[in-house]
Amino acid sequence: MSRSYLDHASTSVLRPQARDALVEALVALGGDPGRIHEEGMAARVALERAREQVAGLLGARSREVVFTSGATESIAAAVWGATARTRGRAGQREGHDATDGTVHHVVTAVEHSAVRHSSERAGDVTIVPVDGGGRVDADAVLASIGPNTAAVHVQWGNHEVGTIQPVVDVVAGCRERGVLVHVDAAQAAGRVPIAFTELGADLLSLSGHKLGGPAGTGALLVRRGLRLPPLLLGGDQERARRAGLEPVAQLVAFGAACAALTEPVDDASSVTRLDAEMAESVRLTDRIRSVLRGIEGVTEYGDPQHRLPHLVCVGVEGVEPQGVLLGLDRAGVAAHSGSACSSESLEPSPVLDAMGVDAHHSLRLSVGWNTTDADVDRLAAALPEVVDGLRALAR
Repeated sequence: MSRSYLDHASTSVLRPQARDALVEALVALGGDPGRIHEEGMAARVALERAREQVAGLLGARSREVVFTSGATESIAAAVWGATARTRGRAGQREGHDATDGTVHHVVTAVEHSAVRHSSERAGDVTIVPVDGGGRVDADAVLASIGPNTAAVHVQWGNHEVGTIQPVVDVVAGCRERGVLVHVDAAQAAGRVPIAFTELGADLLSLSGHKLGGPAGTGALLVRRGLRLPPLLLGGDQERARRAGLEPVAQLVAFGAACAALTEPVDDASSVTRLDAEMAESVRLTDRIRSVLRGIEGVTEYGDPQHRLPHLVCVGVEGVEPQGVLLGLDRAGVAAHSGSACSSESLEPSPVLDAMGVDAHHSLRLSVGWNTTDADVDRLAAALPEVVDGLRALAR
């Protein structure tokens, strides 16, 4: 039976361009890019080309791209680096050891658990509430900044409900106050245009696997001129900003996925693949919304005006989400419920809880570069039957 994958917000399918680049690099590149022999130099050239491709997608300078294993590591590096920087400055001012003193981070109530947990481990945290659509007020974020604030953390777009945050206003306010700002773009990169240099953020994190690259790849963009202590110590890879031998073949594939998004859809068009995929995602998710509106007791979550193009999150009254997911899976449809990384724990979604909506009965459907109308058709045929069947059992 053919299947329909509607869980691209968790991880997307490897793009053909990335797959081909990965296979070629695995065969051709075996040297350490930090060495000056021919094999090492070939690896270095390929690695730097990948860096340029990632920077090209994100509107950044190539030297601002620090390769990591994914957004989780990038976020941890951003939090740790900002924390260590603030402690070091406090030590210089007050004449005590740089490891003394409490630092402070500002996060929104709907940030990914990687941001929340890293910030809580680093020091004091102010959690800024959101409205019923999951959107934060930029002034409330800026009002939470204090004298010991190491960084403000804000998502570009939410991983569960797709709400886009007022990133431009938050970044501008932080720059005026001289406070570092970190943008989590894991869900937005490859889905909407991003111009890092123009935005003016200090730090931006993303994963390769969410935009069609291989798992185990990602990047932390670090604004030119900003010096942060590294999270990982050892070698001087990534210009001493991230220790450890780079997985060149995987990063080449990451770069190829990014490059594919910046290319025109065909020789006769100026429309990039990113633009085309955005438009197609909107069309497909609109179709999904039409399916959902035909089912009684379904409520859509998220901000209706400010949202990412590729995902839809709803509450389904009267059924347990695990039953819906299993029923859809048997019908050949892969979907998700709750927090993107908490399915094993079966805990209520902290994002939905922060929004003040039902955090126990959510269903998230997300499309990607290879989603077709046939996938939505399969969902339309399966979901009403699954929900009706579960409700009948519950009577």
